[in-house]
Amino acid sequence: MTSTDVRTEAEGSGPSGYAAARLRLLTEGARSGPPRRAALAELTDDWLAELFTAGAGELRGVCLVAVGGYGRGELSPRSDLDLLLLHDGGDSKAVAALADRIWYPVWDLGLALDHSVRTPAEARRTAGEDLKVQLGLLDARHLAGDLGMTAGLRTAILADWRNQAPKRLPELQELCAERAERQGELQYLLEPDLKEARGGLRDATALRAVAASWLADAPREGLADARRRLLDVRDALHLTTGRATDRLALQEQDQVAAELGLLDADTLLRQVYEAARVISYASDVTWREVGRVLRSRAVRPRLRAMLGGGKSVTERSPLAEGVVEQDGEVVLARAARPERDPVLPLRAAAAAAQAGLPLSLHAVRRMAGAVRPLPSPWPAEAREQLVTLLGSGRPTVEVWESLEAEGLITRLLPDWERVRCRPQRNAVHVWTVDRHLIETAVRASELTRRVGRPDLLLVAALLHDIGKGWPGDHSVAGEIIARDVAARIGFDRDDVAVLATLVRHHLLLVETATRRDLEDPATVRSVADAVGSQSTLELLHALTEADALATGPAAWSSWRAALVTDLVKRVSALLAGDEPAEPEAATPTAEQERLAVEAFRTGAPVLALRAQTEPPGDEPSGEPEPLGVELLIAVPDQPGVLPAVSGVLAVHRLTVRTAELRALDLPDGVHDSSVLLLDWRVAAEYGSLPQAARLRADLVRALDGSLDIGARLAERDAAYPRRRGVVAPPPRVTVAPAASRHATVIEVRAQDAPGLLFRIGRALEKSGVRVRSAHVSTLGANAVDAFYVTTATGAPLPGEEAASVARALEEALRN
Repeated sequence: MTSTDVRTEAEGSGPSGYAAARLRLLTEGARSGPPRRAALAELTDDWLAELFTAGAGELRGVCLVAVGGYGRGELSPRSDLDLLLLHDGGDSKAVAALADRIWYPVWDLGLALDHSVRTPAEARRTAGEDLKVQLGLLDARHLAGDLGMTAGLRTAILADWRNQAPKRLPELQELCAERAERQGELQYLLEPDLKEARGGLRDATALRAVAASWLADAPREGLADARRRLLDVRDALHLTTGRATDRLALQEQDQVAAELGLLDADTLLRQVYEAARVISYASDVTWREVGRVLRSRAVRPRLRAMLGGGKSVTERSPLAEGVVEQDGEVVLARAARPERDPVLPLRAAAAAAQAGLPLSLHAVRRMAGAVRPLPSPWPAEAREQLVTLLGSGRPTVEVWESLEAEGLITRLLPDWERVRCRPQRNAVHVWTVDRHLIETAVRASELTRRVGRPDLLLVAALLHDIGKGWPGDHSVAGEIIARDVAARIGFDRDDVAVLATLVRHHLLLVETATRRDLEDPATVRSVADAVGSQSTLELLHALTEADALATGPAAWSSWRAALVTDLVKRVSALLAGDEPAEPEAATPTAEQERLAVEAFRTGAPVLALRAQTEPPGDEPSGEPEPLGVELLIAVPDQPGVLPAVSGVLAVHRLTVRTAELRALDLPDGVHDSSVLLLDWRVAAEYGSLPQAARLRADLVRALDGSLDIGARLAERDAAYPRRRGVVAPPPRVTVAPAASRHATVIEVRAQDAPGLLFRIGRALEKSGVRVRSAHVSTLGANAVDAFYVTTATGAPLPGEEAASVARALEEALRN
């Protein structure tokens, strides 16, 4: 069906004809993207013009105007119709009747309508008072009626906008900044708002408004394509959901990708991120230029007076060879020759980051167009400038993004292309892979005084996740890539080996510290064997902290930092020649011994709650950071203790942060039997902590079987069903090889949920194993737990039995 056919069908039978033609246009597969949006706008124009003509009759001095997105012809399937009925102030009753003749048919079809009825003077006055109204009127487009009235309004609104630009543009910039603060950055969000987030369609519209002011203009390369791509995604989102939504929710991304003919949801997100990055960079450059122009306008009259009316001279301050500062930006010196100086992009970037200044758009484009590739290996200066850039702290981010926007980063580091704009489908991560790598370098720059080779730390920070663009374990793939990149950059053989080790084992310290028994010599020895030297351990410790801080708030805490530091001290001692002693039974504290004796005498569990806090940190308040509560439980040795305790805690909505369980021998003269001691740290999901007496009473009932914890948790889940969301990957249970000589270590990775530890404990209990200790770690929505288990006699499980226990546990968690 052609556009003419669609219009003919719509004109033939009024609103029902328009509705049928609209539905056919949106469901036919022949057109999509800009052609479909243009056809939908044209179809709607004709229908509204027909409604206007039928309702206006002999009425003069009135016209119908499309504004905002409809004015630009950007009608998505569920877009609002933004309409202005403009009149000369004559017959108000007739104008009101005409408005009803137009608005009601739109509402009858279930279309969203943003409407107003104003005279030209009222429209200008409202625009002067409301910036959003003024922005909408900048895109005013005539639909029907008095064409001269529409043209007059457009001319007046544009003149007002240009005259008021010095006042209005700062207001618009502030509006964009406030929206970005609320909505976040489109180029990093897993569930982005295509319209409101920074780098989205609202920002693209703001750039059009800046250009209309004649005060500054946005970089145009790629901007139209980026806007089109976001509009195409929004069209597909409207069609697949049937709703007027701009939020690209996780559960809808696969359908949207299929509607657009893309491979999968990751491909979709990557295209969205690339488009958002273009718009964000254009916004940064444009607002910087607006600020420069406004400052120069404010300074110019005073400067002319000081110079006696003579021509002002622009000051240029040298920063590095071929690089100067001018008007608050870093530009190339007049004598710079990019075509003869392949190190110039890195030198200019390092100088800009060190000075805390942006690279000018013109300078970056000139270098991108003229500079020759660096030789392999790089000259020493190039490597030093890269390290300087990476070590410059927060300014590194903006400078790096400027280089990346013009393709210079992938020319310097071709492997960067695979991680550029790559999404991370993990709630712990707040950045894309490439942005996370730069953020890690920023964090690492704060730790360079802790290491002997800050250059290796910074480059390792840049490369530690470079393998995420390849199949398989990203640490293994990253080690191979890091070797190649490090050699190309110009590091010698020994430094290349260190960088490869740092990339291969960048998760080793935090995973070992939070999931292994640090008292076990095998744990410490395995880390020492992997690291190999004190200097590499020092670098890995700093890289671990930088990586975690750059990941997001859920990835690092004072508790994790303390565990990693403890592990590093133990490994450092081993590398210095101090062999770790075989673990001995820990000497109980006086309180633990008291609880154990009381549990034996009463034959029932005894517990104590003790609040814990961190020492005051760098927070402005200087107040201790709450860590939760230490829960000590002593209970006569018996089956079912782990599922009973974890189940009771789940019933009371307590989150387990760490858990340790061990047998405690009673003091001489009491009895020769043992009591189980559980030393756990817990925190309330919300609200206050329950009373210790209530916990104890429920624990007694759980142990004697009168409290059905499984049923209680099931009732709560039924009463408060979880909202529909992304489907979590299935749980995975593995046996960690050679992790301990004293126990078998079973690792569980699963979606965190209330009662998860209870289900694990119940499954292990059914398998007939004893849990010696548990190391519980929650990262965002992911639980990563390790359980040291033994046979009833206290020995590690035989290989086949360990594998059988792991399979049974995984099966239990899947059901």
